[in-house]
Amino acid sequence: MSGTEIEPKIESELAHDKIRISEIFGPTVQGEGALIGMPTVFVRSGGCDFRCSWCDTLYAVDPAFRADWKPNTAAEVMDRVRTLSGGKPILVTLSGGNPAIQPLGGLIALGKRDGFTFAIETQGSIARDWFADLDYLTLSPKPPSSSTDFDPDALAACITAAQANGVLDGPAITLKFPIRDDADLMFADHVRKRHPDIPVCLQPVNITPAEPHPDGLNGVDIDGLTERYRWLVDQVSERGWFNIRVLPQWHVHVWGNLRGV
Repeated sequence: MSGTEIEPKIESELAHDKIRISEIFGPTVQGEGALIGMPTVFVRSGGCDFRCSWCDTLYAVDPAFRADWKPNTAAEVMDRVRTLSGGKPILVTLSGGNPAIQPLGGLIALGKRDGFTFAIETQGSIARDWFADLDYLTLSPKPPSSSTDFDPDALAACITAAQANGVLDGPAITLKFPIRDDADLMFADHVRKRHPDIPVCLQPVNITPAEPHPDGLNGVDIDGLTERYRWLVDQVSERGWFNIRVLPQWHVHVWGNLRGV
């Protein structure tokens, strides 16, 4: 796609399809995964095909909050992003829920024409052709402690979709696994061995109930998160998994469950 042309399918998304938005906020920094610390504006969509037992963004997942998810066109979303960034190109992080259920192709095309870059995090359950237009794709398969089912074929389809334009032209792909216990760790090991060429991040699970507390840190088990991080470091060291990154959910340590940061 050239800088002045938009594919007919994308043009349709720009004109007609609405994105269900839970919240747009920033600039802040990415608090987890391969892009940790990078300045970004978050575009969080509403709706998810999963319901993880320890979900920390239920307000973007549970249909009980559907009335709060406002339909926006791609142009409306980008107008808000530009306002927040002061018109300067910035990394836009597409989050959820599961943002892969939303029509985001038009948004990505519109933003990239103006120099914005795009990252997404999804559980790898739904493959979309616009994955190939992303700059960064984080696939976060949910482990046994999430009480959800893993579909290895769906994950593989997401990787294939991202590489449709050629490996060198596609997004930087990362596998990111939330880890609570030994079963989760073995799950991550199994999945990463199926995709040995994709970088891997492990991070401890935030098991705090998902309700956003007024003071942010209220109710967040920071000591538990720290202990699980130490345990993860020990496990990676003992097993000799020296090609894996072990990262905290840094935003949880700093802001807890506070929204909009």
